[in-house]
Amino acid sequence: MGMDPGLRRLALGTLLAAYPGPTPPDWALDLVGAGLAGYTLFGTNVETPAQVAAATAALRAVRADVLVAIDEEGGDVTRLAHATGSPFPGNAALGAVGDVALTRRVYAAIGAELAALGITVDLAPTVDVNSVDENPVIGTRSFGADPLLVAAHTAAAIDGLQDTGVAACAKHFPGHGATVADSHLELPTVDVPLAVLRERDLPPFAAAVTAGTQAIMTAHIRVPVLTGERPATFSRAVLVDLLRRELGFTGTVITDALEMKGASVAAGGVGPAAVAALAAGADLLCVGAKVDAALVEHVVAEIVAALGDGRLARDRVEEAAGRTAELAAWTRTTDGPAPDHGDLGYAAARRAVLVEGIVAGLDRPLVVQVHATATMAEGRVPWGLGPHLTEAEEFRVVAGETDPAALRALAGDRPVVLVGRHLHRLPGGAELVEELAAVHPVTVVEMGWPGRWRPAGVRAFVATYGASHANGRAAAEVLGLIR
Repeated sequence: MGMDPGLRRLALGTLLAAYPGPTPPDWALDLVGAGLAGYTLFGTNVETPAQVAAATAALRAVRADVLVAIDEEGGDVTRLAHATGSPFPGNAALGAVGDVALTRRVYAAIGAELAALGITVDLAPTVDVNSVDENPVIGTRSFGADPLLVAAHTAAAIDGLQDTGVAACAKHFPGHGATVADSHLELPTVDVPLAVLRERDLPPFAAAVTAGTQAIMTAHIRVPVLTGERPATFSRAVLVDLLRRELGFTGTVITDALEMKGASVAAGGVGPAAVAALAAGADLLCVGAKVDAALVEHVVAEIVAALGDGRLARDRVEEAAGRTAELAAWTRTTDGPAPDHGDLGYAAARRAVLVEGIVAGLDRPLVVQVHATATMAEGRVPWGLGPHLTEAEEFRVVAGETDPAALRALAGDRPVVLVGRHLHRLPGGAELVEELAAVHPVTVVEMGWPGRWRPAGVRAFVATYGASHANGRAAAEVLGLIR
């Protein structure tokens, strides 16, 4: 006895899958015809604008209302510009500038680019309040540490994006900003009373709801007061009581990727995670990045089995599929090339640069980029000053394996510019900077979240609030390294 085709179609209507490579394979097109809600595009799906437009057109040719989503936050998390780095600064830089009209313009430019490529949902903005300096997964993806500032920029970002017909998805509910663990790898815990969440983490989500965000993404974090031992993605107290009833959200609840360890380990696999998320009140399930037809069928079979044995009520899954269809009906795509946004992103990044100390007179310095690992959200995107340098030599090092005396010898009579992301978090990073600065002119360019750490003895400390292509160019300009 085969699966009931009506139930299979219903289950597929709640799934956001992924496919490998630049062109949707036949199985991916077949699933759209069978009712799959849509796909998320990742860096592996992006080569050129024309190629992306052709891929989304192929998906839409099968079913006009297929959802095509992407993580295009600008700044450090970019898929469209994964090969070069984003031409836009990310949220931390926009928050540092503090001009909500600028934030709106930047997000409208991102939206126009997505709409022209046939992408209908942007899994952005990140509206988490970065209340912990050492947060390993949010950091520069956040507008800042002040809930009211983050709320104001959240509303502006959503306005800008959704004006272009691209749905916004505010993330990660109920707030990933206070975590010191990465939910791609484990299940982080935010153990605070509800009053703290309401004051610190929820204002930006309330602002997102008021601004009319079409979607909100769940966080794979534990908030014991609400979720007990399980992540928010599986919590009715979070997704129904707090988000729907208290904040009044009527749009689509999208899960963060179910393959992330924060969800899959907690549930015992991606299939059970899908059932748990639907039961809790999620509408559209992001399966993950590494997806094939077999995984989609496995998840569908698990949802259909749960409908059969009473773990899932049919009206809950119909509600989820209905909200997902409403999201698709709201979006619109444009034909033709994206309008040219000129130097908007570069000018914005330049306004964000913080300079403490003296940056004049850096004639042909030795630029040293200190290696940093990337998070799963960021992926391997080029960063630093290298692509922008016309007047300096760049050298790459690993902090813990580098002798300050050797660097000094290499520099000779040239000043040194040390470029890093969270330099003080790298093993040996702070020591390398301060030992060199004690005997040599050093300027530090911090391209991560600038916390409280300031190295002793440096001529200048320059913070860019991000490591996008635009942030790198802004730093090179401020240092006088671009003529």
